[in-house]
Amino acid sequence: MTSISEQLFNALGVMIMGMGLVFIFLSILIVGIKIVARLCESENQSAVAHAPTPAAASATTLDPKLVAAITSAIHQYRAKD
Repeated sequence: MTSISEQLFNALGVMIMGMGLVFIFLSILIVGIKIVARLCESENQSAVAHAPTPAAASATTLDPKLVAAITSAIHQYRAKD
């Protein structure tokens, strides 16, 4: 039978090995996420460059008949309850 000091030494070795593996895995995960973020950042910047500006979106007006129909539908829906 092994002594308690040998068992504690083995337990300490297993603990250090486990914590080291977790540290290495998390470090690799963080580096991978940063790489993916940089790759996606360039794609997002090109998508933002092609997005319509808010001024162009506000320049288009809604048809008054459409607004009246939507308003009427909302009032009818609320009147049901």
